[in-house]
Amino acid sequence: MTHYPEIQLYIDGRWKSAPGQPVINPADETEIGVVPHATTQDLDAALQAAEKGLRVWRHTSPAERTRVILKASQIIRERVDDMARTMTLEQGKPLDQARLEIIRGCEIIEWDANEGRRVYGRVIPAEDGMRHTVLRQPIGVVAAFSPWNFPMSSPARKVAGALSSGCAIILKASEETPAGAVQLVRAFHDAGLPAGVLNLVFGQPAEISSYLIPKPVVRLVTFTGSIPVGKQLAEMTGRHMKPSIMELGGHGPVIVCDDVDPVATAATSVVGKSRNAGQVCVSPTRFFVQQDIYKRFTEAFAEKAKAIKVGDGLDPSTQMGPLANVRRLEAMETLVANAKNKGARVLAGGSRLGNRGYFFPLTVLADVPDDARAMQQEPFGPLALINPVRTLDEAIDKANALPYGLAAYAFTRSAANAERIAADVEVGNLSINHFVASSAETPFGGVKESGYGREGGTEGLACYTVVKNVSHRTA
Repeated sequence: MTHYPEIQLYIDGRWKSAPGQPVINPADETEIGVVPHATTQDLDAALQAAEKGLRVWRHTSPAERTRVILKASQIIRERVDDMARTMTLEQGKPLDQARLEIIRGCEIIEWDANEGRRVYGRVIPAEDGMRHTVLRQPIGVVAAFSPWNFPMSSPARKVAGALSSGCAIILKASEETPAGAVQLVRAFHDAGLPAGVLNLVFGQPAEISSYLIPKPVVRLVTFTGSIPVGKQLAEMTGRHMKPSIMELGGHGPVIVCDDVDPVATAATSVVGKSRNAGQVCVSPTRFFVQQDIYKRFTEAFAEKAKAIKVGDGLDPSTQMGPLANVRRLEAMETLVANAKNKGARVLAGGSRLGNRGYFFPLTVLADVPDDARAMQQEPFGPLALINPVRTLDEAIDKANALPYGLAAYAFTRSAANAERIAADVEVGNLSINHFVASSAETPFGGVKESGYGREGGTEGLACYTVVKNVSHRTA
């Protein structure tokens, strides 16, 4: 049995145990650990520690900050195999995907660390005797809330952005998949990060957010999660006049033009859809396929989907692990039943696998009516919804029909089609002829109800800074 680490709070450079709730292995529903819950006294201690840590870290040279952050990333790379096994235990994804997530998290940390040395200001030309200088300074203490689907890389985005900009951070990571954040923080601790700069807490999410966000010491809130919760936190931050980064849900449309190979595109699409069992905010979900290739695409998609091996992520032959929790399992069953009642055709999957563990196959639904619940709300699971369209205009209209706007995808050989899709599809991230929605050096975030603000790239680092204009009359 692979060892699961002790989960602790981390406040002011010290680890602390406390009672809490069980951590469940989604592959067999066994309890593998306990995640502690922070008290209000713990939260007060974290706030005080972060305020103290900020005074040290913001005045640490960018070169020294970069050195510490890069050392933490190197430590993570050395521990990647152990971290990946732990992630598979608590979240379910196959080991190969867990390793890739951790490496991706390191790439984010490393890019932000180096870019943190280039958070430039500027000098504005002025008349003689006057100097206008624009400074970019750390915004202050950050309250960060990360989700369960990417236990390491999602917290890494927030920690890397905050620390590379000179901020201190209080991270509230997921109680369902806490070890990724614990191992991330432990690497920074072992790298010599000053006490208080990074703090980690767990507990009742609503209680922690409602306690931390109003505190004057907190200057920025960053949240990755569902749209309903994001709206609640955005309302709270608005009441206290605090900026926020909201990376919320999506319902990724995929436009498949009739100038591509339908069989090859379907095979690529199955790989993209099965990643993390579809539990990805940018997961490709609504496939709008031009009529001439619709039949060949759906048949090839269903054939490839049926061949995906679902099982325990610790099994090297597994291609798709279990869903992360029983809520997702119940949601898949409900959405599939509703779609079938509305007239959708089930081409692959459609029902739970076994009765122990949260296993659900890659499910392909064709000819799904617009009023089916799966077409209106984010499935956040292994559901592929495939519908025919006559024209590119119709595909773009359907892609834009929902209030979501996080990620979209398109497959075409036509430069004209690609330009049209890039201009008119309403999303923050568009990928053409591939399914990678973001990388360390590119900005990531949504439009419409999928949120605002950015993580990643220079735009992401800018969100962790404030602009100060200094006008100095020298004569």
